[in-house]
Amino acid sequence: MKNKILKIQIAIDSPAAAGAGTQAKMLARHYNLLYLDTGKIYRFIGYLKTQKSNFNYKILKEKVKNLKISNLNSKKLLSDKIATEASVIAKNKKIRKIVHNFQLKCANDPPKKFNGSILDGRDITSVIMKDAKFKFFITANVKVRALRRYKELKSLKKNISFDEVLKSIKKRDKSDYNRKISPLKKTKDSVLINTTNLSKRACFLKIKKIIDRKLNI
Repeated sequence: MKNKILKIQIAIDSPAAAGAGTQAKMLARHYNLLYLDTGKIYRFIGYLKTQKSNFNYKILKEKVKNLKISNLNSKKLLSDKIATEASVIAKNKKIRKIVHNFQLKCANDPPKKFNGSILDGRDITSVIMKDAKFKFFITANVKVRALRRYKELKSLKKNISFDEVLKSIKKRDKSDYNRKISPLKKTKDSVLINTTNLSKRACFLKIKKIIDRKLNI
């Protein structure tokens, strides 16, 4: 690189299992960015809800305010029970406002050791990081996405069929695209990246080329 990158903001939206998380992590490592998988915040809240009988907004607000991104990597957040809780919680306006504030802080005020931030989710380009210089919408054929998720779950020794995963992905898509609050959509200023026929590396290089061109690297 010719010059040190002082500030980069990358916003990524995508349907489930399109590869956005993988690309976001690769880009975060390459450009030294704070990375936030926004969907995991709702899983974290879902986990808190299953653990506390006195779960309330005051406690939740404090927990999210002091949340460390490292807390979102816990394997406890990967269960189907937590995923179900997260799906319900994500539709709650009060909770979304609490999460929204945390996302904005990560996007706009990352620790000084980072060159910027990168967030992926469902409403990042349209709501959370509307002014981001780099905006991408990553997608892929639904059967390809289902196969990727199926292989991922099988590697975790999950007893599930491909048809079950495909059905789940289609159901998730319907919910994400049609929900009343912050639905998944491609904004006009987002670059469409279809990963159906791309390897992880090829996809990364394609996105990197777009970013580097704007950064004059």
